[in-house]
Amino acid sequence: MLILPIEGNVKMTSKNKIFLGIFVVLLALYVLVGCEIDQNPASKTSKIAKFNSGEELLKAFEDAREKGAGNVGILYEGQVLMAMETAAADSAAPQSADSGRDFSETNVQVKGVDEADIIKTDGGYIYAIAQGNLVIAKAYPADKAKILSTTKLGDFYPQELFIHEDKLLIFGSSNYRFEAQQNQGEPAQGEQVSEKMMSIKAPDYYPYYGSFMTVKLYDTSDKENPKLLRNVDFEGSYLTSRKIDETVYFVVNSYPRYVEPNPLCDDIVPLYRESTNDKKPELSDMKPIAECTDIGYIKPIQAQNFITIASMPMGDENADVTKEVIVGSGQNVYASLDNLYIAQTMWPRYDAIGELAKDFIEKTVITKFSLNNGKIEFSGKGEVKGNILNQFSMDEFDGNFRIATTIYQYADNKDPSTNNMYVLDKDMRVIGTLEDVAPGESIYSVRFMGKRGYMVTFRHVDPLFVIDLSNPEKPEILGKLKIPGYSDYLHPYDETHLIGIGKEVDESIDADKVHTEGAVYYTAIQGVKLAIFDVSDVENPIEMHKEVIGDRGTESPATSDHKAFLFDREKELLVIPMTVAELKPGQPKNMEGEFTFQGAYIYNINLDDGFKLRGRVTHYEDDEAFKKVGYYFRGDYSIKRSLYIDNVLYTLSGSRLQLNDLSSMEKLKALDFEKLPFIVFGRLQNKENR
Repeated sequence: MLILPIEGNVKMTSKNKIFLGIFVVLLALYVLVGCEIDQNPASKTSKIAKFNSGEELLKAFEDAREKGAGNVGILYEGQVLMAMETAAADSAAPQSADSGRDFSETNVQVKGVDEADIIKTDGGYIYAIAQGNLVIAKAYPADKAKILSTTKLGDFYPQELFIHEDKLLIFGSSNYRFEAQQNQGEPAQGEQVSEKMMSIKAPDYYPYYGSFMTVKLYDTSDKENPKLLRNVDFEGSYLTSRKIDETVYFVVNSYPRYVEPNPLCDDIVPLYRESTNDKKPELSDMKPIAECTDIGYIKPIQAQNFITIASMPMGDENADVTKEVIVGSGQNVYASLDNLYIAQTMWPRYDAIGELAKDFIEKTVITKFSLNNGKIEFSGKGEVKGNILNQFSMDEFDGNFRIATTIYQYADNKDPSTNNMYVLDKDMRVIGTLEDVAPGESIYSVRFMGKRGYMVTFRHVDPLFVIDLSNPEKPEILGKLKIPGYSDYLHPYDETHLIGIGKEVDESIDADKVHTEGAVYYTAIQGVKLAIFDVSDVENPIEMHKEVIGDRGTESPATSDHKAFLFDREKELLVIPMTVAELKPGQPKNMEGEFTFQGAYIYNINLDDGFKLRGRVTHYEDDEAFKKVGYYFRGDYSIKRSLYIDNVLYTLSGSRLQLNDLSSMEKLKALDFEKLPFIVFGRLQNKENR
């Protein structure tokens, strides 16, 4: 644990007392006229504070840099080095297409709030990102399945997509090189050119390389020839997105652009562009994402980065893009149908008035925005101790916001970390507190279900805590279950049962090598574990069923990405992508197994029988890939996602979309994607862009 020196007590002199009296009077007047002093972590106004001038915003960033408040963009050999951020109450509930077919949707956290993914279906067609391209395939019926179009995206690197009727929206990244603009000359008649643009010369720092988060909107009514309708560039990196009805909300992290030796405010504000084509922009095509005086902040000001919360409708390509820009850095996002919450960790070295802080415990600052048909409005800010694991550590219920955190510490060969759960009201004031849960352990998964919360912590066993949140002002632990292993992800089976996926743990393995009191040595972590928990008796939760897959080294993307988890209770279906490692006879359990399989495990799942393996699906035709593998297994044919339409299972890898019959598991068809022939600078490129 880092400990910094704190200044001694300040002696209260007569002069200090006079200044204190004046301050108290001014403070009282300030409160009476309705101004906001942000001593309470909750914001008391629905309007976010804005900078009064560009100089004030610039000074906030300069002050943060001097205090070492965090990373910012830096000038290096003429380039800006930008760090790139990388990043269900219902299961994959079946949806009905117009034809009446059932099909699965992306596994999301909140019903009605869609999340972007690398594959989507409308029950008749499948839309996927593969080999750096946009692929549209006819999916149903299986015997007619074929790839209809492969849209090459050039230097645009796609990440996730949404679909809505005959529209498709893709998020991704673009890198642009800007040359110095010289000899602007006189503007053409009627052209508006700023004095700054007129004076641009060729300074030493050009060419300038910018990293952009790009949004592309397509018309897919002609599946064989999707048409680009809109291209929007935000300087920065994509964090996450949500879709409510036809409106898409997304969050962008941006660093200030310190590329000029003595920048003005406009110089550090991220750039922005809208176009109807994907032509590479010139610097003159760009404009600041917002005016300096339209950028908001919350106290204490953490002027390290910019966060942009934006929205755009998928049904109208001509509608304005709504943007709300504040200083800060988004890390995790939770969204309900009405609100979006952005969480960021703060390590307070200085308090609100710039003095060295006395409390060095990490904190999570939550910024709340209301969502209303594309409108985005700041509605409050809260603060709690500790930091969060992921989006499932947050939840909204009956107007209150719930959040689970861990305070990480280490001292004297012990781990005094503690875990907490807080409830905040609609104004983001803390009204309920449950602290110091499972000392020495860390949160590995959280799931909120109505008036209860479920928390898994881990050190050497898997304590599943059942937490009563029916009285938001007095959250309390109802019961707990301690079993070997841990769960990285919890998924509701029904109101009183949970599915967990994580790792099996054998605490006896290499127990003599443990360096931290009460922990396990890393070799004790074994294969992937599936479990069904019965929490109907809240004081005595039990593990009803357990399934362990493979040995040490076995991994599943579903442990860290809920979108890889496919579950349908009515179909009694569970599909999990899996890379299996197995030990040879006689090998000790503390060794890594050798990779023997990559694909999807398909289970029948119910409360009576637990997990019953229905079959396995792979895209690898032989075992050559496993013979050549080293410490890590990677391959273009590794299955990442699965979905179903009626009784057909569709699995996606980087090279193929494969169809299998869900009853017999028979392979019906494989649709292979176009391969990109080479790699440039670590990125897959299209042949046309060579």
